[in-house]
Parts: sequence; structure tokens; C-alpha cells
Amino acid sequence: MKGFSLNQATTKRWPLEDLVAGCVAAGVAAVGLWREDVAAYGLEKTAELVRDAGLTVSSLCRGGFFHEAGWYDENRRAIDEAAALGTDTLVLVSGGLPGTSRDLDGARRHVGDAIGALVPDARDAGVRLAIEPLHPMFCSDRCVVSTLDQALQLAAPYPVEAVGVVIDTYHLWWDDKVWQGIADAGPRIAAFQLADWITPLPEGVLLGRGLPGTGSVDMRRFHRAVSEAGYDGWVEVEVFHEDVWSRPGAEVLAEAYEGYRAAVS
Repeated sequence: MKGFSLNQATTKRWPLEDLVAGCVAAGVAAVGLWREDVAAYGLEKTAELVRDAGLTVSSLCRGGFFHEAGWYDENRRAIDEAAALGTDTLVLVSGGLPGTSRDLDGARRHVGDAIGALVPDARDAGVRLAIEPLHPMFCSDRCVVSTLDQALQLAAPYPVEAVGVVIDTYHLWWDDKVWQGIADAGPRIAAFQLADWITPLPEGVLLGRGLPGTGSVDMRRFHRAVSEAGYDGWVEVEVFHEDVWSRPGAEVLAEAYEGYRAAVS
């Protein structure tokens, strides 16, 4: 299972201790964690649990949401948590439009300013800020960074080891410019995540991701593109779907790995 990481969101209802034990039993070497789940179990306990199991934390999600009051302090905490967990990658979901604002350009400028304010803290902690563009349907309330090009523009002012980007197949598969963007990103690629696009989308759309191989995305093309760009890090399977969450964790893990294997073969 070299290269494969199970993102905690994919098996959302699998208790953390069971997830860790299941990964060890299956030979999985890495997990992607979420801050709210880490907080519920306890930061120090989580760090000890994964460390004692010999697992690598491939990323921590999420920082960002810069439209909210108190964003700086919250993101400083997220950076510290990533460092405590031993991961060098903090995924940033930028946040949407503040209040009743319609100033999309201004919101994106604020994201850039916020990232700049956090870079010194992140570098001191040895944590890389990884900007994740989300599908445009999330632009108003969740993420004003909608394309890889936008993410790369926000990252460009900062050293590549300080600020990178996330390639998530679910969010970027529709964009015909993504292939050139991946090639241009090169060492800026900080994380690579697999999730498929399945239709019809559920009400609320957030929980519409499928396991790799169940939808419309050309996973192999994405893997080939990031590999050719020089990325050789963890490949996380990160899926949000009620049907997936309702299944036994070990069963979902096995299917997630099969989807990963098909993508990288």
C-alpha cells in the first residue's frame, strides 16, 4: 500500500482507535486527519495513538475559513495542531463571501492577505500551508478559491516550501486548464486527493463524493499528471457520502484502496 493514505473523512463514523487499528491491520501507512475529530479524541492522545501505531499523518484538515471573525487565532491553533501531530501539511479551505458581501475579488484578496499573515507562523512550526481550490458550486459559502490557477496565484508570492496547493480530483476534474496548471504547479503540489464525481448530487451537494472509480473522473490521468509534475507524496482518498459513511469502516477502506490502486496502475 505504498503511497496510499486513508483520509479520516472517508470513514467518518469509524472511531479513531478502530480506524488506526484497521489501517495497521490492512498495511496502510498513513492517515489524513480532521481537526474536529482530533479535538474530540484529544490532540495529545491522537498524536500518541498514531505515533505508537507507526502511522504517518499525511495532512490535517482544515485551516482557512478566512471570512470568519477570529480567523487568525483559529489558524494559528490549526498550525500548532498540525505540528503536534507530526504532519507538515495543513489544508486550507479559504472560506466564502463574508456576510451579505458580493465582492468576490475582495474576498480573494483577503485570502491572499490572510495567508501572508500566517506564513511566518507556519514556517516557524515547520508546517506547509496547502491551498485547496473547491468546485465553483461552493464559492459563495465555503471557498472563493475555485480553480487551480487561482490557488497558484495566491501561493506565488511565498516560498514553495511554505505555501503549496492541493489537487483534489473531485473539485478540479471539470476544468480544461487543470492539466497545464498541474504541470506549472510542480513542487507547489503539497497534497493529492482522490474522490469521484457522481450524479445526481444529493441535496446540499456537500456529500456528493464517490469512492474512486464510481463516477466520472479520469483518476489515472490525474495521477499521471501529478507524477509528471514531480509529486511523489501521499495519495489520500477523501470521500463525503452518507452511503459510504453508513458502511463498515474496514469494507470502505478496502474499496478505497482498490480505487487508489486502479488510479495509480
